[in-house]
Amino acid sequence: MPDLTYRRRLLVLGICCMSLLIVSLDNTILNVALPSMQRDFHASVSGLQWTIDAYLVVIASLLLLSGSTADRIGRKRVFQTGLVLFTAGSLLCSLAPGLGWLITFRMVQAVGGSMLNPVAMSIITNTFSDPRERARAIGVWGGVVGISMAAGPIVGGALVESVGWRSIFWINLPVGLAALLLTARFVPESRAPRARRVDPVGQLLVIALLGTLTYGIIEGSDAGWASAPIIGCFVVAALAVVGLVVYEPRRRDPLIDTRFFASAPFSGATVIAVSAFAALGGFLFLNTLYLQNQRGLSALDAGLYMVPMALMCLVFAPLSGRLVGNRGPRLPLVLAGAAMTASGVLFAALDAQSSNALLFTSYVLFGIGFGLVNAPITNTAVSGMPRSQAGVAAAVASTSRQVGQSLGVAVLGAALAAGMHEGAWWIITGCGLAVLVLGVLTTGRWARGTAERTATALMVPEADRAAEPRATVGTS
Repeated sequence: MPDLTYRRRLLVLGICCMSLLIVSLDNTILNVALPSMQRDFHASVSGLQWTIDAYLVVIASLLLLSGSTADRIGRKRVFQTGLVLFTAGSLLCSLAPGLGWLITFRMVQAVGGSMLNPVAMSIITNTFSDPRERARAIGVWGGVVGISMAAGPIVGGALVESVGWRSIFWINLPVGLAALLLTARFVPESRAPRARRVDPVGQLLVIALLGTLTYGIIEGSDAGWASAPIIGCFVVAALAVVGLVVYEPRRRDPLIDTRFFASAPFSGATVIAVSAFAALGGFLFLNTLYLQNQRGLSALDAGLYMVPMALMCLVFAPLSGRLVGNRGPRLPLVLAGAAMTASGVLFAALDAQSSNALLFTSYVLFGIGFGLVNAPITNTAVSGMPRSQAGVAAAVASTSRQVGQSLGVAVLGAALAAGMHEGAWWIITGCGLAVLVLGVLTTGRWARGTAERTATALMVPEADRAAEPRATVGTS
């Protein structure tokens, strides 16, 4: 990538953030519209889960492929393709005649979405080479998530109340088209120095793992947890994990480079991302249905109730980026885990839904925690990795987020369907506690040592790497 002026780098950051805005806004707006969709399509809870998880499973399955493809054929080209598909998918969603069609069109959106955030993060990583500057850029990136969370419930509620739920997809059209035109004009093309080979077997194993695991969790309550189809799903998911562990280290260019996970900070960031976004997915799903179906609030009023959480995320996301740049990832991770855990405890142990004071306190705490957690996840995932593999590393972090959110919706939705309302909140509490504990364990001196050894192994020339014993590489 050619050297760019500081102003041009900021412009590239802004364009990349536009893609994050429409993807994040799409998710938050959709949650507010779920009860309206449920009434129009006479959908069950599992049907509502699939409107979210069909998108999340597809996008999680393809993120790694998109990241490596962008590194191979050009990040700008893949980014533009993603904008076209996501915008077209949004238009189709607004025209869906039934729930099945909506789920199908959400999957089209997801194919495009898989080419946006990880590729945009790869572009940002290659644009901002200075670590402090990159950390601040990632803080801005996290702030956009806060903006989408703040604007999504209000904008979505207003659109659902005044025009109808179909209008929530229209907002993606002008932003997507503007981002497409600006990308063509201002974003330079970049790619990895050496093209990585396609890994079709690894890609199929990832799809099998995520698809069967999510289907088994969502449909288990209706079909029966001991039924043959559900047990079969979990068996296939387990076999897919074994296949990935056995097959991927043997490839020269694996879809998932298992050597990444020898780094404790990278592995920790992956698990933290799954935990934090599982908590987010379940939190939004449970609260949206509670506020509209049990409290009887309109879509707009329900959106306004969620504003305290969104505003805290908006405030603390850029603060987290600055903390990571100045003091490292430990402090924001510990604070994030503590805040999310406290929020879960208020719901699980103190029945936060019994009073507005407790409810808003829990929303504020969750918003603080989620606002703080994003920047250290992303920064840890891409820092220390060779820039030639920035797309893959960023895609692993993004995949972890999507997997976490899909599992959160699936698991907590299943708990809700089974009447385990209090248990669902204890699950969210456990996710927050995982962020806290891993934030401490994976940011110390020992963890930094594993990251340095992993970075050295990843930078070994290909000829030397091919000659190294696989067992040594995998355990270094």
